[in-house]
Amino acid sequence: MKMSRKKGAAALSGLMLFSMLASACQSGGSTETAAESGGSVSKEGFPIVEKPITLSVFAPSADMAPWDTMPVIQEMEKLSNIKIEFQTAPIDSFPTKKNLVFASGELPDIFYAADITPAEQVSYGTQGQLLPLEDLIDNYAPNLKKVLDENPNVRKSITTTDGHIYALPFIDTAAVWYRGPMWYNGEFLEKLGVEEPKTTDELYEYLKRVKTEDPNGNGKADEIPLTSVKLDDLRMYFMGFWGMYNEVYYADKDGKVHYSPQEEGYKGYLTFLNKLWNEDLLDHETFSQTDEQKKAKGAKNQLALFSDYYPYFTLGGTEETMQDPMMTPVSSEIAGTPVYGKHPGMSSNGTFAISATNPNPEASMRWIDYQYGYEGATLWTQGPQGKMWDYADEATHEKKFLDVPGGGDREEYRATLTPNYGIVTPGVNIPELTNGLRSEVEDWVVKQNEEKLVPIAKVPFPNVYLTNEAQTEVSALLSDLNTYVEQMEAKFVTGQEPLSNWDSYVAQLKKMGSDRIVEIYQEAYDKWNSENAQ
Repeated sequence: MKMSRKKGAAALSGLMLFSMLASACQSGGSTETAAESGGSVSKEGFPIVEKPITLSVFAPSADMAPWDTMPVIQEMEKLSNIKIEFQTAPIDSFPTKKNLVFASGELPDIFYAADITPAEQVSYGTQGQLLPLEDLIDNYAPNLKKVLDENPNVRKSITTTDGHIYALPFIDTAAVWYRGPMWYNGEFLEKLGVEEPKTTDELYEYLKRVKTEDPNGNGKADEIPLTSVKLDDLRMYFMGFWGMYNEVYYADKDGKVHYSPQEEGYKGYLTFLNKLWNEDLLDHETFSQTDEQKKAKGAKNQLALFSDYYPYFTLGGTEETMQDPMMTPVSSEIAGTPVYGKHPGMSSNGTFAISATNPNPEASMRWIDYQYGYEGATLWTQGPQGKMWDYADEATHEKKFLDVPGGGDREEYRATLTPNYGIVTPGVNIPELTNGLRSEVEDWVVKQNEEKLVPIAKVPFPNVYLTNEAQTEVSALLSDLNTYVEQMEAKFVTGQEPLSNWDSYVAQLKKMGSDRIVEIYQEAYDKWNSENAQ
């Protein structure tokens, strides 16, 4: 059944994608300082400390409501007996400010949502600026310890080469996407009487029909069979048609590491896109348009195949629109295809760290551990009970939304309740968090994932830590390689560089160190894999 299209909302669902958050804050007032406080730290329950303490926290700011006015922060202070004194920097300049903080030696007690990279963890951890966390986790973080015990790959993926854990991740073991998948315009499929293509040849034939048979019915040849923004939004999805799990490097099912841009499968990917380009089946504005311009074409019902988090974000319509199916990955001439590079279940493994100068590391670990359990994750993502939500059935964790005061936007209201908005924060995503709150379309998307992507999915590569020397070498090599590959990809696709020059292109990659990338990551993967098997 056809559904009319209206201009849809542009904001992501905060509850389904709550790891993408916005925050802001000003320093709160101070009570008793951590160094002056006494009393023991409880290993379970609240309060965490007998006497009030204050912890300084360095975090990014998005100029939303001050953190110390937010109900979540006020509730945490009441529960824990710990007051947080915020030190913030704007998101855009936060990486620079973070480096300056480390260089100054004047460290906050806690780094929160600070995106401490693996290289920074190794560097600042081995220099003694960040505290090792593994003993604190085992003794003062029962929620996190339970998650890590149930997901040993996550623990292994946050343990550095010296055996220590210096930072904590946001964990979402149910995650499937690295970024939005591909979607078909369901109206076009119905109009042309086409079932979803299963092979690259069938996909090509379908896109040709879109171009010539006027599926939007306006009497104009204005349909765009496939569109993209610089190929960034389709690259990884499409490369899976040719057996590659990631666009840079990945380990296959046998544990062999590959550098994707020099694989034969990558040549197949380029050849296919070049064919689409030559026949005007791939949008010729792909390398020049913005995401907003792409969405404008969707609003005019011109697009047949595109990438986004939800189809209605591009095509318009309402949140209830479920006529536009997620693309089932198709197979190519390469055996064993298609494959899909699955999200590793962690978003930024450096969302929380404790400085070596923190006088209350045990209390700090207890404070953050609350966010790794159901009650704390609920509080930090959805605000206190009775504000934005209430229980419909507490025994089953089923919730219901409450009316927003003044009838405003629910996500904007949520941003006044919690700092867990617009930044990747520590914590965990578990299905119970949104029982009763998920929309019908969100459940539909989950089902599409389970049917179409999960059966062929594998995490491309675990989060591994390299030595400082290896990390420096890899960063330098990939900086040049990535630039060259991106340039050549556009040239091959648009025909500026003929695919007959493939061998010379691969030779140049090898000259620039692509085989060394494979060597370094193969060694790291073998080490990670052997340790993980113990």
